[in-house]
Amino acid sequence: QVQLVESGGGLVQAGGSLRLSCAASGIIFSRYAMGWYRQAPGKQRELVAAITSGGTTNYANSVKGRFTISRDNAKNTVLLQMNSLKPEDTAVYYCKADSVRYGYWGQGTQVTVSS
Repeated sequence: QVQLVESGGGLVQAGGSLRLSCAASGIIFSRYAMGWYRQAPGKQRELVAAITSGGTTNYANSVKGRFTISRDNAKNTVLLQMNSLKPEDTAVYYCKADSVRYGYWGQGTQVTVSS
């Protein structure tokens, strides 16, 4: 059974930082591309950051220079370090694991940035 469990969300003031963690089980983690997505109320889910199995990263323009995605294949974990947070970063953040054939989502973690 595949599980992706996010943690680290919460309430933070604008300009603050949070680190999200996603722990994966039930997959060969090192073979999967991993991504962080977010969905704000009334908006579509959007890609925030992604990292391939080889470690190549890409970011949404809105978070470049503020967020950093990383992975630890030994711990089956992907992290999202979020700095200089803005109220517009408020959303539910989801972890996703992608292979050529399969995609799996976590249950999400709420991030709220107050102004």
